[in-house]
Amino acid sequence: MRADPRKDKTLLSALKQVAPGTPLRAGIDDIIRAELGALIVIGDLSELAFLFSGGMRLDLPLTAQLLYELAKMDGAIVISRDTQKLVYANVQLMPDAAIPTSETGTRHRTAERVAKQTEALVVSISQQRETVTVFIGDLRYQLGEISDTLARTNQALGTLETYRARLDQGLTRLTALEFQSAVVLDDVLVVLQRAEMTTRMAEEIERNCVELGEEGRLVRMQLDELMEDVPREKAAVVYDYEYSGDPANSSTVLERLSQIDYGHLLEFEELVELLGYGRDTNPLDHTVQPRGYRVLSRIPRLPDSVIRHVVRDFASLDAVVRASHRDLEAVDGVGSVRAREIREGLRRLQEHNLVDRYLQL
Repeated sequence: MRADPRKDKTLLSALKQVAPGTPLRAGIDDIIRAELGALIVIGDLSELAFLFSGGMRLDLPLTAQLLYELAKMDGAIVISRDTQKLVYANVQLMPDAAIPTSETGTRHRTAERVAKQTEALVVSISQQRETVTVFIGDLRYQLGEISDTLARTNQALGTLETYRARLDQGLTRLTALEFQSAVVLDDVLVVLQRAEMTTRMAEEIERNCVELGEEGRLVRMQLDELMEDVPREKAAVVYDYEYSGDPANSSTVLERLSQIDYGHLLEFEELVELLGYGRDTNPLDHTVQPRGYRVLSRIPRLPDSVIRHVVRDFASLDAVVRASHRDLEAVDGVGSVRAREIREGLRRLQEHNLVDRYLQL
């Protein structure tokens, strides 16, 4: 599967500038509808002027109508880096001809060379093909039809809903097993795998939303709702089950998890090793004990600092569950009121998750 070039933050930032809802994109759409072509350069004048030959100095506010009218003339249009002003029009650009380019048309060849030579954002609109291609540095990206991108995004959103439902099932099962001290490593790996797959699907949808601009408002709202607590849950699973128990190692695991390619993500051997267990560990019969980060984080109004202190003093969820009020009260930052809240919160979570697990069977 071909990698999404929009994973590059520089390109993603550039796409925000030409997304629907901006005056620049409105002008680009008008140019396409009129079956015109254009070469638009976005950057600082001081960094671009050495490429100029001729042209008209404007320094006028950017509007879609004015951009459209200027596209009727020959030459490039230069826009300020903040996309607020039309700086120059009818400019002949003279990039270094020695810069390699794989483009065929004159306009696209110039666009690629200018982008590589100056690091400016260059937009090339093809008159014949009615396409919009974005160049920045060595990156090239052709904008798709908004209707096509929106259709793909809605389809991806449906997939994300399925992923999230399966993740919730796995989390509910894991919580029930944790209270029973019956977790095996396989249960942890299933949840971790589902959490990462959910995260990656959400990231793809987020990139689509950047390209969609204001057309992706409703999708973004649904995305935010579906992903509200997934990062926290994923991190808590790693904190609970990473072999060494060192929070610094857990942060490294999360970073490495995001970099594993899709094929290896499906192989539990890779995840076993990532969590610090031996690669020959059989996850189906290797029992593990949660430290309690994830369950304790579900108790309302319990600060992260207090959770860390409780986990430090008791080392496992089972020990926390069996702790007396006095034991909990003695933990740094807990006190009598929080000790009672922790005991009551654990009791409610245990009852709730056991019922949920029963209903799913």
